[in-house]
Amino acid sequence: MAAEKKTILVVDDEPDVRTFLSTLFEDSGYATVKAQDGIEALSKVKEKAPDLVTLDITMPNKSGVKFYREMKENAEWRKVPIIIVTGVSGEFKTFISTRKQVPPPEGYLSKPIDKTEILKLVKKLA
Repeated sequence: MAAEKKTILVVDDEPDVRTFLSTLFEDSGYATVKAQDGIEALSKVKEKAPDLVTLDITMPNKSGVKFYREMKENAEWRKVPIIIVTGVSGEFKTFISTRKQVPPPEGYLSKPIDKTEILKLVKKLA
């Protein structure tokens, strides 16, 4: 039997970005689950923890920062690698990477997304 596909949770409030990333990952042999905000993402994680998360920061309802903190503060989920994918500037990378409460993200990419770069990161982390 083939090994089970690794699952990537794609969290972004923009439908185009969710579709782009999930198609890219599925074409590369991963299974994907999509969420449009931190609330939906958390419920998906509770159903079944993914192997990796790509996370937008600026979203309505529950921001990526809150979701990130909840993931990293939970003993069961803290080992799940998170790649932050955002249009927010490099200052945010410094900010999130210097928080004392939570470890820095395993990956950080700016939008527009570079396909090669994100796939390389996913392959390394998932």
